Amino acid sequence: MRVVLTVNAAWNALNFRRPVIEALLNQGHHVTILSPHDATVSALRAMGCQVVDLQMDVQGMSPRRDAKLAGCLAAHFATLRPDVILSYTVKNNIFGAVAAKRLGIPFLPNVSGLGTGFLSSGALRMVVETLYRFAFRGLPILFFQNPDDRDLFIQRRLIAPVQARLLPGSGVDLDQFSPRLHPPDSGTVFLMISRLLRDKGVLEFVDAARQIKSMRDDVHFQILGSIGAANRSALGPALLNGWIKEGVIDHLGEHDDVRPFIAQADCVVLPSYREGAPRTLLEAASMARPLIATDVPGCRHVVDNGITGLLCAPRDAEDLRHTMEIFADLPTNTRMMMGGAGREKMLREYDQKIVVDRYLSAIADLVPDLSTATDTRLSA
Repeated sequence: MRVVLTVNAAWNALNFRRPVIEALLNQGHHVTILSPHDATVSALRAMGCQVVDLQMDVQGMSPRRDAKLAGCLAAHFATLRPDVILSYTVKNNIFGAVAAKRLGIPFLPNVSGLGTGFLSSGALRMVVETLYRFAFRGLPILFFQNPDDRDLFIQRRLIAPVQARLLPGSGVDLDQFSPRLHPPDSGTVFLMISRLLRDKGVLEFVDAARQIKSMRDDVHFQILGSIGAANRSALGPALLNGWIKEGVIDHLGEHDDVRPFIAQADCVVLPSYREGAPRTLLEAASMARPLIATDVPGCRHVVDNGITGLLCAPRDAEDLRHTMEIFADLPTNTRMMMGGAGREKMLREYDQKIVVDRYLSAIADLVPDLSTATDTRLSA
């Protein structure tokens, strides 16, 4: 069987979709990654994937360029002639669905987040909803990473209930992200793992850190993640350098392996405005670290308030400050109980094997006779 996986960045495929890709390759299927090229292309090819460059405007909202993307995707699909297409990220989902339906190719999108346009108000949101409604009409299966996003799409009549299936985010490798001993008691380290995006709540994290550090010196605030992301809510290096100079936060840079940084943290924080199912929180909980996150879709399903961590109000630096101060004053044994409860939750609900099994099941539903489909495509 020929499978095309399309996404807005090759690193997304490597870092977030790897278990599904490996499962398909292990079954002997041919996997093509259709995405803009970046530094992870060689790693994907080393896994056994074909990688095809996709020219797209990742962050823009130009109707002309987006219409061109739909045509570009259709041309690639026609050339690659896959038996099924797996899609991630907003533009690939919307315009990929339009192109795939035109060619009669089974298409399986994953709504891993709603995107900046959907979070906007007024005309832009209406346009995005209209695009989703048109693109997803008639698709047999749609994956969602949390029930809030699924229910919103149903309530807004963007999809029919029968189309929707749930995933536990992208899952987590429970062996790779295993529990670690808590760091020595030398103050409280709050770690935020995120690209520097406004929508991730970086500004609220910094404002809350500034307030706390003005009153006490036993807390430390760190941000691990890249700057200059291709995203309309990206924050620039000038802001970051100002925070570092001020002494509010430490920037740890960008690293492929986040485990050493989670291990030295007391709590991992994500004050995001909305998520699908944040991978960073899953990985931190799997390593038995307590969490602080906003009470928004995606985050609230990962954090059990008062059990595996604490929830705070979104877009509210003052409430985030209050929540982090509560955590900083917790005794060590309470923190360890929270971390242990988080690890148990990951074992029950977020094992990446669940994601792989649900993908393989969905593909079998979309392409019932895999051997016939493969033979027909290859002989044509």
